[in-house]
Amino acid sequence: MTIQVAAAQVRPRKADYQANLEMLGDLFEQLAESTTPTDLLTLPETILSGYFLEGGVRDVARPADAVFEDILAVFRSRCVDPEAVLDVSLGFYEEYRGQYYNAALYATLTGSDHAACAARLHHVHRKFFLPTYGVFDEQRHVTRGRTITAFDTRLGRQALLICEDAWHSVSAALAALQGARIIHILSASPGTDFHGPTPGNLACWDRILQGIAVEHGVFVVYAGLVGFEGGKGFTGSSCIVDPWGKQLVAAPLLGPALVRAEIEADDVTIARTSMPLLSDLESALGDIAAHFHALAAREGPEEPRGRSDA
Repeated sequence: MTIQVAAAQVRPRKADYQANLEMLGDLFEQLAESTTPTDLLTLPETILSGYFLEGGVRDVARPADAVFEDILAVFRSRCVDPEAVLDVSLGFYEEYRGQYYNAALYATLTGSDHAACAARLHHVHRKFFLPTYGVFDEQRHVTRGRTITAFDTRLGRQALLICEDAWHSVSAALAALQGARIIHILSASPGTDFHGPTPGNLACWDRILQGIAVEHGVFVVYAGLVGFEGGKGFTGSSCIVDPWGKQLVAAPLLGPALVRAEIEADDVTIARTSMPLLSDLESALGDIAAHFHALAAREGPEEPRGRSDA
Protein backbone atom coordinates (compact mmCIF):
# COMPACT_ATOMS: atom_id res chain seq x y z
CA MET A 1 0.00 0.00 0.00
CA THR A 2 1.29 3.43 -0.97
CA ILE A 3 0.40 6.19 1.51
CA GLN A 4 0.75 9.92 0.90
CA VAL A 5 1.79 11.42 4.24
CA ALA A 6 2.02 15.08 5.28
CA ALA A 7 3.42 16.66 8.43
CA ALA A 8 2.56 20.26 9.23
CA GLN A 9 4.10 22.70 11.66
CA VAL A 10 1.96 25.65 12.66
CA ARG A 11 1.91 28.71 14.90
CA PRO A 12 -1.36 28.52 16.87
CA ARG A 13 -3.03 31.57 18.31
CA LYS A 14 -2.73 31.21 22.07
CA ALA A 15 -5.95 30.17 23.81
CA ASP A 16 -8.08 30.92 20.72
CA TYR A 17 -9.79 27.64 19.83
CA GLN A 18 -11.95 29.04 17.01
CA ALA A 19 -9.10 30.86 15.30
CA ASN A 20 -7.01 27.71 15.40
CA LEU A 21 -9.84 25.69 13.87
CA GLU A 22 -9.90 28.19 11.00
CA MET A 23 -6.13 27.80 10.61
CA LEU A 24 -6.70 24.06 10.38
CA GLY A 25 -9.25 24.73 7.65
CA ASP A 26 -6.60 26.66 5.71
CA LEU A 27 -4.37 23.57 5.84
CA PHE A 28 -7.20 21.39 4.57
CA GLU A 29 -7.65 23.75 1.62
CA GLN A 30 -3.92 23.72 0.92
CA LEU A 31 -3.92 19.92 0.82
CA ALA A 32 -7.00 19.86 -1.41
CA GLU A 33 -5.22 22.02 -4.00
CA SER A 34 -2.53 19.37 -4.54
CA THR A 35 -2.77 17.16 -7.62
CA THR A 36 -1.89 14.16 -5.43
CA PRO A 37 -4.44 13.52 -2.66
CA THR A 38 -3.02 13.30 0.84
CA ASP A 39 -3.99 10.21 2.84
CA LEU A 40 -2.60 11.15 6.24
CA LEU A 41 -1.86 14.47 7.97
CA THR A 42 0.01 14.80 11.26
CA LEU A 43 -0.17 18.04 13.26
CA PRO A 44 1.67 19.08 16.43
CA GLU A 45 0.93 18.94 20.13
CA THR A 46 -1.78 21.37 21.41
CA ILE A 47 -2.32 23.02 18.01
CA LEU A 48 -5.86 24.08 18.91
CA SER A 49 -4.76 26.30 21.79
CA GLY A 50 -1.01 26.70 22.10
CA TYR A 51 1.07 24.90 24.71
CA PHE A 52 2.03 27.18 27.63
CA LEU A 53 -1.43 27.86 29.06
CA GLU A 54 -0.93 26.80 32.70
CA GLY A 55 -4.25 27.47 34.50
CA GLY A 56 -5.81 28.53 31.20
CA VAL A 57 -6.04 24.87 30.15
CA ARG A 58 -9.55 24.72 31.66
CA ASP A 59 -10.75 27.43 29.27
CA VAL A 60 -9.75 25.58 26.10
CA ALA A 61 -10.07 21.91 27.07
CA ARG A 62 -12.85 20.00 25.31
CA PRO A 63 -14.04 16.40 25.10
CA ALA A 64 -12.42 14.47 22.26
CA ASP A 65 -15.80 13.77 20.65
CA ALA A 66 -16.51 17.50 20.50
CA VAL A 67 -13.10 18.23 18.95
CA PHE A 68 -13.67 15.52 16.36
CA GLU A 69 -17.06 16.98 15.41
CA ASP A 70 -15.52 20.45 15.12
CA ILE A 71 -12.63 19.40 12.86
CA LEU A 72 -14.98 17.28 10.76
CA ALA A 73 -17.27 20.29 10.28
CA VAL A 74 -14.30 22.45 9.26
CA PHE A 75 -13.08 19.79 6.83
CA ARG A 76 -16.47 19.55 5.18
CA SER A 77 -16.93 23.31 5.01
CA ARG A 78 -13.57 23.75 3.27
CA CYS A 79 -13.65 20.63 1.13
CA VAL A 80 -15.31 20.80 -2.30
CA ASP A 81 -15.10 17.06 -2.95
CA PRO A 82 -17.80 15.06 -1.18
CA GLU A 83 -15.76 11.88 -1.79
CA ALA A 84 -12.62 13.25 -0.09
CA VAL A 85 -11.10 11.20 2.73
CA LEU A 86 -8.27 12.32 5.03
CA ASP A 87 -6.86 10.71 8.16
CA VAL A 88 -5.53 13.25 10.65
CA SER A 89 -3.73 13.25 14.01
CA LEU A 90 -3.51 16.39 16.13
CA GLY A 91 -2.90 17.54 19.69
CA PHE A 92 -5.32 19.36 22.00
CA TYR A 93 -6.17 19.84 25.67
CA GLU A 94 -8.86 17.35 26.58
CA GLU A 95 -11.52 17.38 29.27
CA TYR A 96 -12.39 13.79 30.19
CA ARG A 97 -14.32 12.54 33.20
CA GLY A 98 -13.69 15.67 35.18
CA GLN A 99 -9.94 15.88 34.51
CA TYR A 100 -7.73 17.67 32.00
CA TYR A 101 -5.21 15.95 29.74
CA ASN A 102 -2.61 16.88 27.16
CA ALA A 103 -4.06 14.62 24.47
CA ALA A 104 -3.90 13.68 20.81
CA LEU A 105 -6.56 12.16 18.59
CA TYR A 106 -6.52 10.20 15.36
CA ALA A 107 -9.57 10.46 13.12
CA THR A 108 -10.79 9.78 9.60
CA LEU A 109 -12.46 12.81 8.01
CA THR A 110 -14.71 12.61 4.96
CA GLY A 111 -16.16 15.19 2.60
CA SER A 112 -19.67 13.88 3.22
CA ASP A 113 -21.59 10.98 4.71
CA HIS A 114 -21.56 9.42 1.25
CA ALA A 115 -17.77 9.03 0.96
CA ALA A 116 -16.18 5.61 0.41
CA CYS A 117 -15.57 5.14 4.14
CA ALA A 118 -17.17 6.57 7.25
CA ALA A 119 -15.88 9.51 9.26
CA ARG A 120 -14.66 8.20 12.59
CA LEU A 121 -12.72 9.07 15.74
CA HIS A 122 -10.35 6.11 16.04
CA HIS A 123 -8.25 6.80 19.11
CA VAL A 124 -7.33 9.28 21.84
CA HIS A 125 -3.89 9.17 23.43
CA ARG A 126 -3.25 10.99 26.70
CA LYS A 127 0.35 12.06 27.31
CA PHE A 128 1.97 9.38 29.42
CA PHE A 129 5.13 11.20 30.54
CA LEU A 130 4.56 14.76 31.76
CA PRO A 131 7.73 16.90 32.00
CA THR A 132 8.33 18.83 35.22
CA TYR A 133 11.82 20.27 34.63
CA GLY A 134 13.26 23.41 33.09
CA VAL A 135 10.44 25.47 31.58
CA PHE A 136 7.93 22.62 31.98
CA ASP A 137 5.44 22.07 34.78
CA GLU A 138 2.71 19.99 33.16
CA GLN A 139 1.76 17.92 36.19
CA ARG A 140 0.40 21.03 37.90
CA HIS A 141 -2.19 21.55 35.20
CA VAL A 142 -3.02 18.21 33.54
CA THR A 143 -3.36 14.57 34.56
CA ARG A 144 -1.02 11.89 33.27
CA GLY A 145 -2.33 9.32 30.80
CA ARG A 146 -2.05 5.67 31.81
CA THR A 147 -1.80 3.71 28.54
CA ILE A 148 0.09 3.55 25.25
CA THR A 149 -2.04 1.72 22.70
CA ALA A 150 -1.74 0.90 19.01
CA PHE A 151 -4.94 1.04 16.96
CA ASP A 152 -6.24 -0.06 13.55
CA THR A 153 -7.03 2.38 10.72
CA ARG A 154 -7.77 2.17 7.00
CA LEU A 155 -4.03 2.84 6.50
CA GLY A 156 -2.79 0.14 8.84
CA ARG A 157 -2.02 -0.11 12.52
CA GLN A 158 -0.63 3.06 14.10
CA ALA A 159 0.17 4.73 17.41
CA LEU A 160 0.40 8.24 18.87
CA LEU A 161 3.04 9.63 21.23
CA ILE A 162 3.25 13.17 22.58
CA CYS A 163 6.64 14.87 22.95
CA GLU A 164 8.34 13.52 26.10
CA ASP A 165 6.66 10.16 25.59
CA ALA A 166 9.14 9.61 22.77
CA TRP A 167 12.16 10.44 24.96
CA HIS A 168 11.50 7.22 26.91
CA SER A 169 12.40 4.27 24.69
CA VAL A 170 9.82 2.04 26.35
CA SER A 171 6.98 4.11 24.82
CA ALA A 172 7.80 3.32 21.20
CA ALA A 173 8.59 -0.28 22.16
CA LEU A 174 5.11 -0.70 23.64
CA ALA A 175 3.54 0.76 20.49
CA ALA A 176 5.58 -1.43 18.13
CA LEU A 177 4.99 -4.59 20.17
CA GLN A 178 1.26 -3.95 19.72
CA GLY A 179 1.72 -3.90 15.96
CA ALA A 180 2.12 -0.20 15.15
CA ARG A 181 3.70 0.35 11.74
CA ILE A 182 3.49 4.15 11.80
CA ILE A 183 4.22 6.08 15.01
CA HIS A 184 3.15 9.71 15.12
CA ILE A 185 5.07 12.01 17.47
CA LEU A 186 3.34 15.31 18.19
CA SER A 187 5.57 17.91 19.81
CA ALA A 188 5.85 21.40 21.26
CA SER A 189 9.61 21.57 21.77
CA PRO A 190 11.21 24.86 22.89
CA GLY A 191 14.69 25.51 21.57
CA THR A 192 17.60 24.90 23.97
CA ASP A 193 21.40 25.05 23.91
CA PHE A 194 22.14 27.43 21.04
CA HIS A 195 25.93 27.06 21.19
CA GLY A 196 26.26 24.75 18.17
CA PRO A 197 25.03 24.78 14.58
CA THR A 198 21.77 23.14 15.66
CA PRO A 199 19.76 23.82 18.85
CA GLY A 200 20.44 21.12 21.41
CA ASN A 201 16.87 19.92 21.57
CA LEU A 202 16.83 19.26 17.80
CA ALA A 203 20.08 17.32 17.94
CA CYS A 204 18.42 15.11 20.56
CA TRP A 205 15.26 14.77 18.47
CA ASP A 206 17.27 13.63 15.43
CA ARG A 207 18.82 10.81 17.48
CA ILE A 208 15.50 9.84 19.09
CA LEU A 209 13.49 9.71 15.87
CA GLN A 210 16.13 7.74 14.00
CA GLY A 211 16.49 5.35 16.95
CA ILE A 212 12.74 4.70 17.16
CA ALA A 213 12.53 4.01 13.42
CA VAL A 214 15.53 1.67 13.26
CA GLU A 215 14.99 -0.24 16.51
CA HIS A 216 11.34 -1.01 15.79
CA GLY A 217 11.22 -0.96 11.99
CA VAL A 218 8.51 1.70 11.83
CA PHE A 219 7.76 4.88 9.97
CA VAL A 220 7.96 7.92 12.26
CA VAL A 221 6.00 11.08 11.49
CA TYR A 222 7.10 14.01 13.66
CA ALA A 223 5.18 17.32 13.79
CA GLY A 224 6.39 20.26 15.89
CA LEU A 225 4.94 23.63 16.83
CA VAL A 226 6.60 26.86 15.72
CA GLY A 227 6.30 30.41 17.03
CA PHE A 228 6.85 31.96 20.45
CA GLU A 229 4.91 31.73 23.69
CA GLY A 230 6.07 33.66 26.74
CA GLY A 231 9.49 34.25 25.22
CA LYS A 232 10.02 30.55 24.45
CA GLY A 233 10.51 29.62 20.81
CA PHE A 234 9.35 26.29 19.39
CA THR A 235 11.67 24.68 16.88
CA GLY A 236 9.39 23.03 14.29
CA SER A 237 11.59 20.78 12.12
CA SER A 238 8.72 18.42 11.32
CA CYS A 239 9.87 15.35 9.41
CA ILE A 240 9.07 11.87 8.15
CA VAL A 241 11.54 9.03 8.82
CA ASP A 242 11.52 5.61 7.17
CA PRO A 243 12.03 2.24 8.94
CA TRP A 244 15.77 2.32 8.20
CA GLY A 245 16.15 5.69 9.95
CA LYS A 246 16.44 7.77 6.77
CA GLN A 247 14.80 11.19 6.92
CA LEU A 248 12.58 11.35 3.82
CA VAL A 249 11.62 15.00 4.16
CA ALA A 250 12.07 17.76 6.75
CA ALA A 251 10.59 21.19 7.40
CA PRO A 252 12.70 24.22 8.38
CA LEU A 253 13.56 25.18 11.93
CA LEU A 254 11.28 28.23 12.02
CA GLY A 255 7.97 29.23 10.49
CA PRO A 256 4.84 27.38 9.38
CA ALA A 257 5.46 24.65 6.83
CA LEU A 258 3.91 21.57 5.28
CA VAL A 259 6.09 18.67 4.12
CA ARG A 260 5.01 15.52 2.33
CA ALA A 261 6.39 12.10 1.49
CA GLU A 262 5.15 8.97 -0.24
CA ILE A 263 5.69 5.87 1.86
CA GLU A 264 5.27 2.17 1.11
CA ALA A 265 3.64 0.21 3.93
CA ASP A 266 5.49 -2.96 2.86
CA ASP A 267 8.80 -1.29 3.76
CA VAL A 268 8.04 -2.03 7.41
CA THR A 269 8.04 -5.78 6.74
CA ILE A 270 11.21 -5.54 4.64
CA ALA A 271 13.04 -3.51 7.31
CA ARG A 272 11.96 -5.83 10.13
CA THR A 273 13.11 -8.85 8.13
CA SER A 274 16.53 -7.39 7.34
CA MET A 275 17.06 -6.19 10.93
CA PRO A 276 14.79 -8.24 13.25
CA LEU A 277 15.32 -6.17 16.41
CA LEU A 278 11.61 -6.08 17.20
CA SER A 279 11.41 -9.87 16.79
CA ASP A 280 14.34 -10.24 19.19
CA LEU A 281 12.54 -8.04 21.69
CA GLU A 282 9.36 -10.11 21.36
CA SER A 283 11.25 -13.36 22.01
CA ALA A 284 12.72 -11.91 25.22
CA LEU A 285 9.51 -10.26 26.37
CA GLY A 286 8.69 -12.80 29.07
CA ASP A 287 12.01 -12.31 30.82
CA ILE A 288 11.80 -8.53 30.42
CA ALA A 289 8.29 -8.51 31.87
CA ALA A 290 9.52 -10.53 34.86
CA HIS A 291 12.24 -7.94 35.47
CA PHE A 292 9.73 -5.08 35.29
CA HIS A 293 7.38 -6.92 37.65
CA ALA A 294 10.18 -7.40 40.15
CA LEU A 295 11.15 -3.73 39.96
CA ALA A 296 7.55 -2.59 40.40
CA ALA A 297 7.11 -4.90 43.40
CA ARG A 298 9.88 -3.28 45.42
CA GLU A 299 8.48 -1.49 48.45
CA GLY A 300 11.45 0.67 49.33
CA PRO A 301 15.18 1.14 48.90
CA GLU A 302 17.22 -2.01 48.97
CA GLU A 303 19.15 -2.59 52.18
CA PRO A 304 22.88 -2.01 51.75
CA ARG A 305 25.01 -5.14 51.66
CA GLY A 306 27.96 -5.72 53.97
CA ARG A 307 28.65 -5.65 57.69
CA SER A 308 25.78 -4.84 60.04
CA ASP A 309 26.32 -2.46 62.92
CA ALA A 310 23.68 -4.24 65.01
